[in-house]
Amino acid sequence: MELNQENGIKLLQRFVQCDSVQGNEAEVQRLVEEELHQLNMVVDRFIPGAETINHDAFCANRTDFSQSPNIVGVWKGKGGGRSLILNGHIDVVPPGNRNDWTEDPYSGVVKDGRLYGRGATDMKGGNTSMLLALQCLKDLGITLKGDVIFESVIEEESGGTGTLAAIKRGYKADAALIPEPTKMKIFPKQQGSMWFRITVTGRGAHGGTRYEGVSALEKTMLVLKAIQNLEQKRNVAITDPLYQTIPIPVPINVGKISGGEWPSSVPDQVVIEGRMGVIPGEELEHAKKEMMQAINNVDDPWLAQYPVKIEWFGARWLPGEVAKDHPLVSIISRRYEEITGESVVVEASPWGTDGGLLQEVGQTPSIVFGPGETSVAHFPNEYIEIKQMMLAAEIYVHILMEWCGFNE
Repeated sequence: MELNQENGIKLLQRFVQCDSVQGNEAEVQRLVEEELHQLNMVVDRFIPGAETINHDAFCANRTDFSQSPNIVGVWKGKGGGRSLILNGHIDVVPPGNRNDWTEDPYSGVVKDGRLYGRGATDMKGGNTSMLLALQCLKDLGITLKGDVIFESVIEEESGGTGTLAAIKRGYKADAALIPEPTKMKIFPKQQGSMWFRITVTGRGAHGGTRYEGVSALEKTMLVLKAIQNLEQKRNVAITDPLYQTIPIPVPINVGKISGGEWPSSVPDQVVIEGRMGVIPGEELEHAKKEMMQAINNVDDPWLAQYPVKIEWFGARWLPGEVAKDHPLVSIISRRYEEITGESVVVEASPWGTDGGLLQEVGQTPSIVFGPGETSVAHFPNEYIEIKQMMLAAEIYVHILMEWCGFNE
């Protein structure tokens, strides 16, 4: 186990030391490809093409992926077992203000049982756990009956182009396991989300006679209140017990507000941008309709004459769900409890993942379960507990053996 941990630390450090932000994934994918070749897997390296870009689910802000390859490794089973996709994204969000980091964000430094760096928990640590599990099975000489498909995908942080491309490439399985940082909780459901942009129009005037104008900012306050009311309405209606510990199951977040050009002028336009959560099982179009109705129903004469403009832009994530008693959920639960001696927590995901694409477009039931914590993902000084990464690897070994079956 100590040797496996040492190898795992070294591998994760190499991954973290690659700055794999959008458009810069080639080097870390080369390392993944190298690792899969060492595992004697059949490796497929490919660039998302027209079949992906022209798909209805495509939503990226770019169409050139020449420096952003997907890497897929296939371990062909002997037959008679269930297949499993191991899907992990290799892209990371930017580090932000580097002065907020104690160490360089791409250092991979190890301190007090933690490995630090951008992507350590979201989600290169989970990817490393999966690779360690595959290496363990190979070292033990275990032959699985079902196929294992390891997918190292790009662009999850901005809408899922990599996973969509893998689906269009023809990769499908009886189920998928995604090692996002759930703190070893099981997420059989994941919300979707969409980005929106709302433009509110006013009428400009001199600040000294502001009563002659109409402040777009003041009208925006009415729109924001309508959004808050909609969020409350949508969430009160959610009674799913998997959401009982989550204060706001599917939030509507306003993340950006801009408007006005001069302190002494009445602002004639304000633009707000945000993210709308989509309930598992809900169609994106239904969520859009509810937003549009809430905005259009604001009781204000000016807004009735000059309606706000709403656009849906940028990234989006499809919601997804499988039954709480799905066979893979049962296997994960049992193996976790056998190995740790503790009861596993089953919840709904508070954020979107590529699981929605795998399930809704790829018809592959998807479960999210992995090491790391969302409370440090996207934050300065991101880290993963090495002990938890190794625990995940151990559990993945048993999941693969039971789900895929093996020759004794």
